[in-house]
Amino acid sequence: MIRIASYNIHGAVGRDGKFAPQRIRDVMNELDADVICLQEVESRGTGVDMLDWLADVTDYHSVAGPTHTRKHGHFGNALLAKYPIRKFEHVDLSWSKREPRGAIAADLDCGGKRLRVVATHLGLRPAERREQILRILKLFTLDQGDHEVLAGDLNEWFLWGRPLRQLHRYFEAGPTPPTFPSSLPLFALDRIYASPRSMLKEISVHDSALARIASDHLPVIATLDF
Repeated sequence: MIRIASYNIHGAVGRDGKFAPQRIRDVMNELDADVICLQEVESRGTGVDMLDWLADVTDYHSVAGPTHTRKHGHFGNALLAKYPIRKFEHVDLSWSKREPRGAIAADLDCGGKRLRVVATHLGLRPAERREQILRILKLFTLDQGDHEVLAGDLNEWFLWGRPLRQLHRYFEAGPTPPTFPSSLPLFALDRIYASPRSMLKEISVHDSALARIASDHLPVIATLDF
């Protein structure tokens, strides 16, 4: 069994407005996941490089996927894995003049089996997400014999919108429990898809007291069986 989580950490700023990276670390420990896809990982303006710090205080291999890089830091996605990361690439998903977006596409060695994980954070406009999903689907082999996962904050509010219909042409739809806002989850913004669908055994939201305050999103976690 492999546990994969997706978590928008909101720059480690909790619902109380406090910057508290230790709370994010503690939520990650609660998850006990083998792979964690993070969004809104920030070093800009906080004086703390969140990814470097999390990698130091956990036993994960890490890949940074910054979408904003400035003189005083960066902001974007990250991938943490307990399995060796054999290769990875950064994919630019920026659209028009909107906020820069991106994805990390990584191949993990899970006990001799290859698992492709694409971690991302999509844009706010439907047209933006439609274009980004078309780019993301090109990162997968479209071979049902492979093991592939898409995880991230998809920012999709509309259950039957075109972006999700595009995704479901490749990934069979699964459970989508609500993750946002963390205080009273109403929207399934954070999602995990797997191909083949048969390896996806369970999807749940990690709804602990700490997770409810550590970020404005709750983590979503999937259990896979190769």
